[in-house]
Amino acid sequence: MSQKSYNNTPTLYLIPTPIGNMEDITLRAINALKEVEVIFSEDTRVTGILLKHLDIKKKLIANHEHNEQKNCEIALSYLKDGYNIGLVTDRGTPIISDPGYGIAKFIIEHGYNVVGLPGPTALIPALIVSGLNPSPFLFYGFLNNKEQKRIKELESLKNIKATLIFYEAPHRLEKTLDNMLKVLGNRNISISREISKRYEEVYRGQIDDIKKQIVDAKGEFVIVVDGDNTIKTYDNLTIDEHINLYLAEDMKLMDAIKKVAKERNVSKSDIYNEYHKR
Repeated sequence: MSQKSYNNTPTLYLIPTPIGNMEDITLRAINALKEVEVIFSEDTRVTGILLKHLDIKKKLIANHEHNEQKNCEIALSYLKDGYNIGLVTDRGTPIISDPGYGIAKFIIEHGYNVVGLPGPTALIPALIVSGLNPSPFLFYGFLNNKEQKRIKELESLKNIKATLIFYEAPHRLEKTLDNMLKVLGNRNISISREISKRYEEVYRGQIDDIKKQIVDAKGEFVIVVDGDNTIKTYDNLTIDEHINLYLAEDMKLMDAIKKVAKERNVSKSDIYNEYHKR
């Protein structure tokens, strides 16, 4: 069912806030913060500093991963009473590796408008300054903080041809680069540090070179990684081995045969017949 965003009914506004430089906030975001009745905030202390800077006074309700489910009903009650409400995170655009998804989904399911405002987010500046192919790209967000799970995630991404974008915390950065080097190979990457802040810095090069340069670096990081540009050949595999490669990934037999036929540039029936001979 379609829904018009601007039909003068009570609305939840998802409002991006600066990721560093206070001047990055849009005029529309400022006006939205002024006009809403209440603001759901990832950390009320951080939002309080922003509102003080903008000379705005509003009721703030803390909203984070531990209480978002409870806040859904509170947010809905404001909308039922005819009020517009806002949702912000500490920095950047709500829901992008930040809280807000639970409330937004709940409000949509109850038939009220949810409007997302354009504005600051770290992944786009990092991508456009990376020097890597911007299209297509895949934004992954944070990898798992447990190493074995992180390695499995990278394994699932290693054959993707799109440019990959990750967020990472400083205390995990070195280990994550080690894991990327091991799983993805020595690819070209870009790491943006402290985007839009005074000490913004961009590292560009291959993973092993950047690992040496970025030791003990502080701040918030966005890692942009070149996609898989290797040209794969399967001449070293028998047809059985090639098909079994995909069966091991839980692919159905006929799908595996179809994929092998495409990769070897032969007909599907030839691969099917050859496989079933054995």
